[in-house]
Amino acid sequence: MVAASKVPMLKPGEFEIWRTRIEQYIQMIDYVVWEVIENGPTLPKTQVVEGVTTVMPITFVKDKAQRRLEVKPRSTLMMGIPNENQLKFNSIKHAKQLMEAIEKRFGGNAATKKTQRNLLKQ
Repeated sequence: MVAASKVPMLKPGEFEIWRTRIEQYIQMIDYVVWEVIENGPTLPKTQVVEGVTTVMPITFVKDKAQRRLEVKPRSTLMMGIPNENQLKFNSIKHAKQLMEAIEKRFGGNAATKKTQRNLLKQ
């Protein structure tokens, strides 16, 4: 595993380049970690018996490894968010949802970007 380089920090108005850099950084660490961000978590597993859905406990070594794998991408994304935004995003527990929230907040559409640029000029 390679982790010698610093996590790319997100700066206002630079979401697109940050997304590219964070994707490359995470894929360099472990490609499967990026897949969790793209596709969402695979745990917890559920079982339906006679119409009742039950969450299955994590008991197998493979399941525990998967759980650890799901923590890594979220943590890496959180390390790339500026300190003043940490608390806003900390309640989001899954990496895929976190990436979507970051994109919504910092990416935006053309009108949002123009508004953000105007605010920065003031």
